[in-house]
Amino acid sequence: MKGSSIISWILVITSAISPIYTQYYSKTVPFVSNAEKVTNLHFFFHDTLSGKNPSAVLVAHGNITGNEKSAAPFSSVYAIDDPLTEGPEPTSEVIGNVQGLWVSSSKSMPTLMAFFDFGFTKGEFNGSSISVFSRNPISETERELAVVGGRGKFRMAKGVAKLKTYFLNVTTEDAIVEYNATVIYY
Repeated sequence: MKGSSIISWILVITSAISPIYTQYYSKTVPFVSNAEKVTNLHFFFHDTLSGKNPSAVLVAHGNITGNEKSAAPFSSVYAIDDPLTEGPEPTSEVIGNVQGLWVSSSKSMPTLMAFFDFGFTKGEFNGSSISVFSRNPISETERELAVVGGRGKFRMAKGVAKLKTYFLNVTTEDAIVEYNATVIYY
């Protein structure tokens, strides 16, 4: 019994003073690619808050008073599943959809925080998407959003999407927005 207890103590002491060679990452290898690609995308985003089948739906709203007359007062959170089309007409060919959230994030001017994934379902980029996470000052006719990632052919994407409001119904706040996105990926 005495011998096994000595061996146990020796094992405890040696394991306590032995260096541990584990790490949470693998060896860093420089990424070198001459295959950087740039693609310009042009499409229209149809955001519909009205009617029997809206594509943007209020899912949360802060308990505050103030600008309740607006469809998206400060602190409103909307879930979206909007169609992307080749042209501005609602009957234009659907090339994908955008899913995500937008949050009314300003007390002083209409500004949204956009958390979007633009999924393409037609053509060369079928099954691929770009991700946008950016501030969207919707009162400005033209604005930019940051492209921060993507999947499929747009894996590791970065870039910028330039937006222009094509149509806005001030009563229903339904909108059609033109997107010109420059996407850099590998």
